[in-house]
Amino acid sequence: MTDFKDLFVFEIANNHQGKLPHGIMIIKEMAKITRKYKLNAGVKLQYRHLDTFIHPDYRNDKEAKHIGRFLSTELKPDQFKTLVETIKSEGLITVCTPFDERSVDLIDQNNVDVIKIASCSSDDWPLITRITKSEKPVIASTGGLELWQIDNLVSFLTHRLKQVGILHCIAIYPAPDKNLNINFIQKLIKRYPEIPIGYSGHEAPGNNEVIKIATAIGATIFERHVGIATNEIKLNSYSLNPSETEKWIESYLKAKEILGSNQRTIDSNELESLLSLKRGVFLNRPIKKGSFISDKDVFFAIPCNKGQVTSGDFGKVRARYVTSRSYKEKEALYETYSEDTYHKIRKIIHQARAIISETGMILSKNYYIELNHHYGIENFDKFGCIIIRLINREYCKKLIILFPGQIHPEQKHIKKEETFHILNGQLNLTLNGISQKLTKGDIVTIEKGVLHSFYSDEGAIIEEVSTTHLVNDSFYSDPLIAEQDPMQRKTFLERL
Repeated sequence: MTDFKDLFVFEIANNHQGKLPHGIMIIKEMAKITRKYKLNAGVKLQYRHLDTFIHPDYRNDKEAKHIGRFLSTELKPDQFKTLVETIKSEGLITVCTPFDERSVDLIDQNNVDVIKIASCSSDDWPLITRITKSEKPVIASTGGLELWQIDNLVSFLTHRLKQVGILHCIAIYPAPDKNLNINFIQKLIKRYPEIPIGYSGHEAPGNNEVIKIATAIGATIFERHVGIATNEIKLNSYSLNPSETEKWIESYLKAKEILGSNQRTIDSNELESLLSLKRGVFLNRPIKKGSFISDKDVFFAIPCNKGQVTSGDFGKVRARYVTSRSYKEKEALYETYSEDTYHKIRKIIHQARAIISETGMILSKNYYIELNHHYGIENFDKFGCIIIRLINREYCKKLIILFPGQIHPEQKHIKKEETFHILNGQLNLTLNGISQKLTKGDIVTIEKGVLHSFYSDEGAIIEEVSTTHLVNDSFYSDPLIAEQDPMQRKTFLERL
């Protein structure tokens, strides 16, 4: 398998001008850039078997667009082999775009890593069919295709190949900003969530805003035409020279730095900066050890010191502090507070509502919510789950929400059979001691009497479809859970 994550494809196309030394020079320059910036990168060649690609009656036609250029920059098979070997020797991924079936044969003979389908060939079904027979990873550009045509292409390729990537592309050379429609990448990502989506750019050199935006909306493969100008060779209006290529890469890296992670991260410097602006809690009268602190006993002011109770902390828990020592008037309050059940449940519900909203799901108005906290609500973050019961007749449908790192202890059902369908996230499911990892889209049936437990590292939403849900049909392996009344380990709510 070829790594398609954050893959850069440097396309030589005809910029080698049919001159082998010049092609090798471009490859070596791209290799230097790849090593300098520690990229996952490949160099892409194009190949046409001109004896069959061009109709014999048109070889000398001066009016037919591109024919003269293809003939003047033709690579012979041995030259193509040398360029492929050079790419491999530089530690880069070999990529090639064939424009006819004979060229695919040459790709196979030279063991090229990845086949690229050009936009002009993305509905050339005889060629695409031949390409899939090579069983190599394929990246396809989609310039000029309607959405239904992209659907057809994705379906055809993914049913025949193990590894497929799709590139948004505007086949105008150079492509002006008004035509780029980079937002379409988001639609492709949502439409084909199991395959990497990228961008093949033809905008003018120096336009490095586009790669930043493409990166920001989720593109993971990036392709540009590259070359080297000389006294005799002039680059076209959409190819990057080495200096422009470096600036293009640097723009991508800057975008990645700014984007950061999709997880909430809070730096200690940020917390320290905010603390300097927060109000702290101070006592407005002497307080003895063991006293309950009420609103009347405190005032809020700056500065707030590290470890001191803030006005936000005090208000959040409704001032339920009991002093662990005596305090003087105007002294700062330093106490800790254990979250009570009310605030714990509120936090859980807020998280669950946000998780569902994040997936785009909309719940009907009629449902029942059950918080399972097998070892107490205070341990819910580690042991438990949220169950949303939508239907319970002869059949039952529920949603199970697991927070990241949450475990559901081992149990079995005597009367109920259930099927899990993973709607979002990932699940580690153990059935009768045998574990398996499930991801979005996976379906597993749990038969009556089968011991099962599950947990999720990153969180999950599971659709459970089962026979009728019955109270007292859950039998837990741990006596600490089994001996509890079900109402002791569950909290029922009307709404999220």
